[in-house]
Amino acid sequence: MLLAGDIGGTKTLLGLFDSAPVRPHPVFVRSFGTLDYDDLSTMIASFLKESEVPRTGVKTACFGVAGPVVDEAATLTNVPWRVDARHVASTFGFRRLGLINDLEAMAWSVPVLRESEVHTLQEGVALRGGNIALIAAGTGLGQALLHYVGGRFVPAASEGGHADFAARTEREMVLVRELTARYGRAEVEYVVSGRGLVNVHRVAHQQPCRAGVDLEAPDAPAEISTAALERRCPGCMETLDIFVEAYGAEAGNLALRTVSTGGLFIGGGIAPKILPALTTGAFMRAFLAKAPLDAMLAKMPVKIILNPEAALLGSAVFAADL
Repeated sequence: MLLAGDIGGTKTLLGLFDSAPVRPHPVFVRSFGTLDYDDLSTMIASFLKESEVPRTGVKTACFGVAGPVVDEAATLTNVPWRVDARHVASTFGFRRLGLINDLEAMAWSVPVLRESEVHTLQEGVALRGGNIALIAAGTGLGQALLHYVGGRFVPAASEGGHADFAARTEREMVLVRELTARYGRAEVEYVVSGRGLVNVHRVAHQQPCRAGVDLEAPDAPAEISTAALERRCPGCMETLDIFVEAYGAEAGNLALRTVSTGGLFIGGGIAPKILPALTTGAFMRAFLAKAPLDAMLAKMPVKIILNPEAALLGSAVFAADL
């Protein structure tokens, strides 16, 4: 039995999996509010108790965490947790434990995703052995790369979401000035993420928000995108337009940096919820606007991951590989 986890800034998924070939099969999965627990060990203990599986029944585990992993430990970026793999393994008697970045975890799922679990924005032609890139906006913004090594794809983590945001238009330049004044610098995650929707909302609204969005509420990003998709507020519509174009442009930047001729995948919790906005053409126009290499980008498959448990599945795939 494998224990897998996807530890996010807002929500954490834990799951028990059978170690099936290629794609582990979920046996028991539970969702938790990350901040409802003081640490990962407390959450795991609660999960195992609910699953009624004895600790001795789990010998291998892997957890994807929202933050950089250094020396088998990670301090989460948007959560006041520090996760130490050796401590967790010792606490629960795990013989093998992997601690990896959450986007690296999601990347492990990409080669085993089914056709029904993705939505294609650009068919393209995946080159055999070509790199695959992954970008995912949720509470934060994650990026990862899959190299083709020894006949299979091997993911590598990245903290590219914290790189500098590159403004391309006058309205994005206004946004950069606002972000710099507020945070000291403008990083990509301040634009392309749930928090990014809130930041863009502040700039896009010249008049009071007609949807009455409370920017301090935890569900503000969802309210903004819903109001935009339902066309209830011009400012929210402008916010989502800026967000989608910035998302597409950064996806194109990642595709260039990684030469992802095997394809680019879009993960995270936001994309499936704003699918109508991502399929208008604005995302792909921003993705492709990279002359002189736009022709190369036009040949890359671009797909949205629809499986909400892709990162959990990827953690299970990594655990099985241990």
